[in-house]
Amino acid sequence: MKQALIIIDMQEIFFMGEENALYNREQLITQVNEWIAGARHAQVPIVFIQHTSYTPGEELYVDTPEWQICSQLARQPEDTVIRKTSWDSFYQTELLEWLKQHGIEQLIFAGAQTEFCLDTTIRTAYSLGYQRNLIAIDSHSTLDNSILNAQQIIQHHQQVWNRRFANLQSIDMAFHS
Repeated sequence: MKQALIIIDMQEIFFMGEENALYNREQLITQVNEWIAGARHAQVPIVFIQHTSYTPGEELYVDTPEWQICSQLARQPEDTVIRKTSWDSFYQTELLEWLKQHGIEQLIFAGAQTEFCLDTTIRTAYSLGYQRNLIAIDSHSTLDNSILNAQQIIQHHQQVWNRRFANLQSIDMAFHS
């Protein structure tokens, strides 16, 4: 089964200061980089999804420092970057076409934010027929909100996703040729 590692919205806004600091962000960088290394070793393509606004003054406005993909990630020039403008990485993007062109059958998800772009993309992928997907354990995160803290949000979503929309997976069991 041909796989792709999909890394969603790991952008500088979440790593530049404290206002938008993701829960466990240093551990998150380490974990995502381990997944990137595992993907490279298994010759699994890596796709970075980059949330993009084209309205000046909005968060994640194109070409601003906070819009850039996190510089601490082990991104290489051969990695694919797909820009999106909504929570859904498939909505009005070339992601589905890219997956089909490359014969991808299984997606491995990592990134931010758990309850927004990651959740929306995971559910859309399932609805589009990608029903054997994996969630990279300890490789997605979010921010606290007014009701739940980030850890609770992560745990809740993992409980909902697991064995429904995707399976939680550790790196040692994720990649196969």
